[in-house]
Amino acid sequence: MKKWLKRIGWGLISLLLLTAIAIVVVLKLDKKKTSYLRIQNTSDSFVIKNVNLVPMTGDTILYRQDVLVENGFISVIAPDLSLGTSKIVNGTGKFLSPGLADMHVHVWDDYELGLYLAKGVTSLRNMWGMPFHLRMKERINRNEIYAPLFFTASPKLTGPEDEGIDKKRVKDPKDGRRLVAKYKEQGYDYIKTYAGLPKDIFDAIKTEALAQNISLASHPSFEVSYDYHFSKPIKAIEHTEDVVQQALKYEDDSLMLAMTLEHYAQTEIGHTPTLTVFHKISEIIEKESALLSEESIGHINPAFLELGSHDDYNRWTSTKLYDSLVGERILKQHQQHLKIVKKMNDAGVILLAGTDSGISYAVPGFGIHEELGFYKEAGLTNYEVLKTATVNPSSIYEELSNTGTLEVGKLANFVLTSENPLENLKTLHAPEKVFIKGLILDSDRLTKLQEKAFKRNNYWATTIRLAEGLLFQ
Repeated sequence: MKKWLKRIGWGLISLLLLTAIAIVVVLKLDKKKTSYLRIQNTSDSFVIKNVNLVPMTGDTILYRQDVLVENGFISVIAPDLSLGTSKIVNGTGKFLSPGLADMHVHVWDDYELGLYLAKGVTSLRNMWGMPFHLRMKERINRNEIYAPLFFTASPKLTGPEDEGIDKKRVKDPKDGRRLVAKYKEQGYDYIKTYAGLPKDIFDAIKTEALAQNISLASHPSFEVSYDYHFSKPIKAIEHTEDVVQQALKYEDDSLMLAMTLEHYAQTEIGHTPTLTVFHKISEIIEKESALLSEESIGHINPAFLELGSHDDYNRWTSTKLYDSLVGERILKQHQQHLKIVKKMNDAGVILLAGTDSGISYAVPGFGIHEELGFYKEAGLTNYEVLKTATVNPSSIYEELSNTGTLEVGKLANFVLTSENPLENLKTLHAPEKVFIKGLILDSDRLTKLQEKAFKRNNYWATTIRLAEGLLFQ
């Protein structure tokens, strides 16, 4: 008997060892496949000559300017600079705008970092944090890889009764305080609060977050009133759909909406609409299998496509079988979202462009242009639309304060386009060049970043990182 137990023990040890070796090999191979993101050549200084600036300090264009970039920052903006040996980037006839921020994303791998850059996104706020995101942030901050500025929320904190493997259930107020301190120490930039937090635990999380000097990014909790979220240290409230579902209780309540907008404006708490991911429900219901064959779907992480996106597809296509009006209701709510976003903008609410890309069929990089298109459809001017992805994030978050406008002293995070985005937003879909911390990505490199992310084969590497996140959140 002892001999058999010994054999079983050695068998388990061997199996664990082989599993560990397999995990290391899979992750190393995945890292090798994304070696194209490694930063090799840098430029200490250069001048973008004769370019038209979209400064985003106002609804204006500064024509035929020169921009001197030194050590990753704008040092001079003036017409006709003469600087001798500096590298020249010809901007004649082109338009230079601040890089875009997507303030609600779910990043699954390094490929997506390149994909975001290819679509002009130079700042990201990741909204479901895991250990691999902390390692990703360290590599980005060490300037090892081409990537947008990267900030990550913690795992999603929810109440003890809110089930789901993607959520960190908080047992009681003491546990909430412990987790806030833990996540701050680990290096997360924000605490993510979720839909099932009861008031006593939420209060404890708020108190500890204030003590730890870390802000909250809140998916509204349905265990408290919507108004509860208008207090420090919450800096942003996510999802216009929750204004409809929680604040308005699915009614067209103009008085309650006006009160909600007033609270937003008075507290200067940002709002992230994420219209793109909600609209994907309409696309699933309308297009069904045709959606799955669209080319852009090839840019979604293959593991999440199977483990997450297909669940959404099955849910809504099966709902349609017994509820023929579901598509009509979802589309009607989307139209309500558009009206609310317009009223928010008119009321002075600080809108933060965010897409929920990486979830459902919202495609990383592509999603920001869908999102901005919805704001345009809602009735915002092009300047107002661009503010949501440039100026507004920098006004809410101190860590983004050196981005969002083209001014001396700001980070050299730009997009160069052939047309004026204040006249044609679609020109931002395919930038000719992207600049990130003063590094120049030309059109050939941008194309490569997009191509490398297409139908990538990293299912198991992603699954390993996801499993780590669920086990050690």
